Amino acid sequence: MRSRSPWRTRVLAALTAAVAVAAGPALGATGASAAPRAAALVPAVDREVQFTADGTTAYGTVHVPAHRPGRRLAAALLLPGSGQTDRNGDEPALTPHTLATLADALGEDGVMSLRFDKYGTGRTGLGGRPSAPDMAAFTRQAVAAYDTLRAQPEADPRASLVVGHSEGGLQALLVGRAAGAKPAGLALIAPQDMRLLDMIDFQMADLLDRAVAAGQLTAPQAQTNKRGVTRAIADFRAGRPVDTSELLPALSTLLDGMFGPVNADFVRSDDALSPPSVARGVAPGTRTLVTCGTADANVPCRTVPPLVSALAAARTTGPGLRVLPGIDHLLHPAGTPEVDAPLAPSVRRALHDFVRPWRQRPAN
Repeated sequence: MRSRSPWRTRVLAALTAAVAVAAGPALGATGASAAPRAAALVPAVDREVQFTADGTTAYGTVHVPAHRPGRRLAAALLLPGSGQTDRNGDEPALTPHTLATLADALGEDGVMSLRFDKYGTGRTGLGGRPSAPDMAAFTRQAVAAYDTLRAQPEADPRASLVVGHSEGGLQALLVGRAAGAKPAGLALIAPQDMRLLDMIDFQMADLLDRAVAAGQLTAPQAQTNKRGVTRAIADFRAGRPVDTSELLPALSTLLDGMFGPVNADFVRSDDALSPPSVARGVAPGTRTLVTCGTADANVPCRTVPPLVSALAAARTTGPGLRVLPGIDHLLHPAGTPEVDAPLAPSVRRALHDFVRPWRQRPAN
């Protein structure tokens, strides 16, 4: 699940055809009127880092906001959505800069961050692998990134946070479970909240319904394809041959790609995980945030309650669920262009509330 889901973006386009900051923020006043305290600030900086997991070197960016000398900062690991989503939250055909804008927003509250090129993206690549690794390998890589962030000289090891968007929300839960030093906080931003293939089934059914409403498909055609998608998923899960030949070409191409040799291991390992079940293992007392946008077709608010209930059962604390009116999966107001758009103010407010115990202003 990535920004606007890799599956949803491709199928939406194909279905239609088938049926028809290195410098950082300003550090204060300049010139003779500048306050002495502001002049003493350590300036904001972005620096490149690298770390190794399972013999593969990964590359990332640490953003350190302006801060007082010697001040230790809360530090957040940022995790992207699915597919070829790189350290900035971008992919080859879509550049919303989701993680880069999250880093900027956190930096405004004095929280440093690390975002990195996961397997299959950016400088990291696949590390010589012929196919995507399984979910456990992605988790080991993310834990190595988390440990790298905690080791940075400015980081406060008592204030380690993990912020995940989309599939990165599930990965944040997995990092929280696997890390030796447990995070103080987890922010799950429009997170994957159900098993992967249940989510794909749900999203494809929604797309087909929309196509009927738009007059692009008949209701019987949509029902036939819904049943075909559900059957293909059941066959894949059972280890049976998957036949997609009777589906619309867009759906057939999508499922064949997911279930083919390049992606099958990852898909199977992700689909084996139930996010609410993983959430029940979060350490008691962990401060948590879960967001859902009312205009998010990928992770609609009505699917989130089991995840939120599981976090409550784990005795987590914090803001909990924040419903964001009119916000889409890319964390923008619905209808906003997907390139170079800022985070919606409601998203920034939710993050601001989440980091309240660790918030620092440069002049403090």
